[in-house]
Amino acid sequence: MKVISVHHHRYTDSGLIPNYVINNIKLDKVDEIKDLGVTYDSLLLFDKHISEKVNKAYTMLGIIKRNFTHISRKCFVIMYKSLVRSHLEYANSVWYPKRKIDVDKLERVQKRATKLIPELSKKSYSDRLKSLNLPTLKYRRYRGDMIELFKIVIGKYDLACIPHFEFMELSDNLIRTRGNKFKLVQHHCRYDLRKNNFTNRVIPIWNSLSNFVVSAETIDTFKNRFDKFWSINSYFSNIEAIEACIRLHHVM
Repeated sequence: MKVISVHHHRYTDSGLIPNYVINNIKLDKVDEIKDLGVTYDSLLLFDKHISEKVNKAYTMLGIIKRNFTHISRKCFVIMYKSLVRSHLEYANSVWYPKRKIDVDKLERVQKRATKLIPELSKKSYSDRLKSLNLPTLKYRRYRGDMIELFKIVIGKYDLACIPHFEFMELSDNLIRTRGNKFKLVQHHCRYDLRKNNFTNRVIPIWNSLSNFVVSAETIDTFKNRFDKFWSINSYFSNIEAIEACIRLHHVM
């Protein structure tokens, strides 16, 4: 049996990490551990996991490139979503990339993939995405977080297994003018480790959604309304518009 301690980076070499004992047997300390396909490290940076998934995605992309010299857009999108993008998105609500270097590393896979279409290879990344009707991976992660949170809010998961969220008490006038009736309380976080945790990072995005979006009756309806809530430019490449709205609601 082994144990991994999740801690702040300053404790890495400080000797402050405690030892754990079961039945007078000292447990071996490890810096990383794999569970349900996700590799965790003690700093929760997920460096190794992201590198492994990116390398696997490039491998699958190479297989597509070698076996399909002339590939149609429709065929490419089907294979890309099933063979490449699936590796980059599996359980990404858990290993959500926090640093720009990791975000760029993941997005580069899709940038290279979209160049496999000969008639699109000379176009900009944004134009390639529009032509293939593909959103950026960063947008997909925002969207995935919101879908998971929506499932929690409407009670799709066992209450004993879900994280706790605190709803704001809002007046009808405030709901009509800003945000939605399911706005969540945002707590102050001292460390980035907590700030980037699912239960904290999703709140500004969720609070920025309109009441029409969060009032959806089904998950599919929520997905459609969420996509329509953002402009077509934000959907494909200009995430800054989304993030600006998120920052605005975070301050409020």
